Amino acid sequence: MRTEVLPFSDESVALAAELLRAGQVVAVPTETVYGLAARADDAAAVLRIFEAKGRPSTNPLIVHVASVDAARELTDDFTPDAERLASRLWPGPLTLVLKRRAGVVADQTVAGGQTIAVRVPGSTVTRIVLQATGLPLAAPSANRSMSVSPTTAEHVLKSLDGRIPLVLDAGPCVWGIESTIVDVTRNPAVLLRPGALSLKALRRFVDVADPETLVVSPDERAPAPGTFAKHYSPRAKLILVSSMAFQAEVDRRRALGLSLGILSSSPDDQPRFSHATVEILPPEPEAFASGLYAALHRLDDAGCQEIIVVEPPRTSAWLAVWDRLSRAAASE
Repeated sequence: MRTEVLPFSDESVALAAELLRAGQVVAVPTETVYGLAARADDAAAVLRIFEAKGRPSTNPLIVHVASVDAARELTDDFTPDAERLASRLWPGPLTLVLKRRAGVVADQTVAGGQTIAVRVPGSTVTRIVLQATGLPLAAPSANRSMSVSPTTAEHVLKSLDGRIPLVLDAGPCVWGIESTIVDVTRNPAVLLRPGALSLKALRRFVDVADPETLVVSPDERAPAPGTFAKHYSPRAKLILVSSMAFQAEVDRRRALGLSLGILSSSPDDQPRFSHATVEILPPEPEAFASGLYAALHRLDDAGCQEIIVVEPPRTSAWLAVWDRLSRAAASE
């Protein structure tokens, strides 16, 4: 199969909608990361997502819809917490876990569970595609399972070239990290995956229980995407170290003759580690998160064997970054 990359236009959207309605998969940009979309009501189409990604069938998919009204059609219980969050934070990088309405999406979309993860994306491009298809679209990240999520069309091709028919290219994603996932079937609501929206932002509108790190096996149904122990991993081995141990770890790895990558938020590290490939990200959590995946892609592309990352602050503002880096560094 030849993968075509087309810039966003009326013509490319029409082609994407035609493919999607026919049960094919298409990579589309969202405000978070590029997603691999298929119609959520078609089992064969959804299975093409799992096949292209090599994704475990126990890992449910997020369903994207064009409006809050369309989200209500997927559940028998749009709870008061769902109403408050949807009215204030949709469209946007927020996914709500709701009780599933029987018969509206394929069982494979929800990994056979009784809940469904839904969001109204903030990306105008994504909503235009949704409106053009007139369908709910399941759309996990457009990459091979467990690897670094794509924030550009080029990242998608690195992982899925030849495995899908079309990538719709609208440039880099704005947020650069996946949506926040909140289970609103419970009271108080439960944060299942930290993401682009902070816990502080959520708590302005609903009571959210203190988060716990969810770690599940690929053999069991995940309560939400992104909860397997190892996820978001570059090809290079990622090593997460404290600031106190950082220099010693760099020296030790350098002595082994390894091709090193360094990911830091300190501009002083650029000249200090001239022997390594260095990526400097902003010290603010949202900006760091936005650039994280693109930086990991660049370090992989540079041929780094290992990537050393300084641990971020252990605060709620850095929760999403902590989650991604800790899973990327996990051994299995």
